[in-house]
Amino acid sequence: MSQALVVLSGGQDSTTCLYWALQRFGVGQIEAVTFDYGQRHRRELDCAARVAARAGAPQTVLPINTFAALGGNALIDAGIPVQDGVNAQTRLPNTFVPGRNLIFLTFAAAFAYPRGIRHLVTGVAQTDYSGYPDCRQATLQTLEQALRLGMEYEITIHAPLMFKSKADTVRLASELGALPALADTHTCYNGVYPPCGECPSCQLRARGFAEAGLVDPLLALNVV
Repeated sequence: MSQALVVLSGGQDSTTCLYWALQRFGVGQIEAVTFDYGQRHRRELDCAARVAARAGAPQTVLPINTFAALGGNALIDAGIPVQDGVNAQTRLPNTFVPGRNLIFLTFAAAFAYPRGIRHLVTGVAQTDYSGYPDCRQATLQTLEQALRLGMEYEITIHAPLMFKSKADTVRLASELGALPALADTHTCYNGVYPPCGECPSCQLRARGFAEAGLVDPLLALNVV
């Protein structure tokens, strides 16, 4: 029986958390769940499959297409360009998908329940530049309590990157032996490969590797 379920998006942070879970719970003790929520950068689904296979972690892809019907943000609607800055009313970037992490973790808990899994691992970070409210420690602590009450099931949400900078996350990936796996990840908001290098996510990733003094293995693949 698996001990932990990792929410694996196919990105840099969730991949690092997958390897954190391997170290914490042991090989053969983890599973991964990936959500197909209508994201415009579909490449991340392929990346998640490759990362899970490399790590030897069973992976399940769950469809949640309601987000596409809701729309209204740049990660879902291809007609909305990714922009720097924040919305004047919400004070959040247009890449914020309302409720996404809350829904992901709720579905992950529902998936874990019949399998007897009591640990959820997510790559959200309060120190991320975006300041998404569903990435904050207080949000996860409250959601964890709600899930325990609502399912009468002792489940724990782990967020190993919560207070780490992107440079700290890169260093952790290196310590965990996860750097080679980052060559299979997707971060670019524009969903292109090689990554555009210009969107906020690409810039954040680049800054993290630069500050950590390490070469991004994803970019190394594209060096001629």
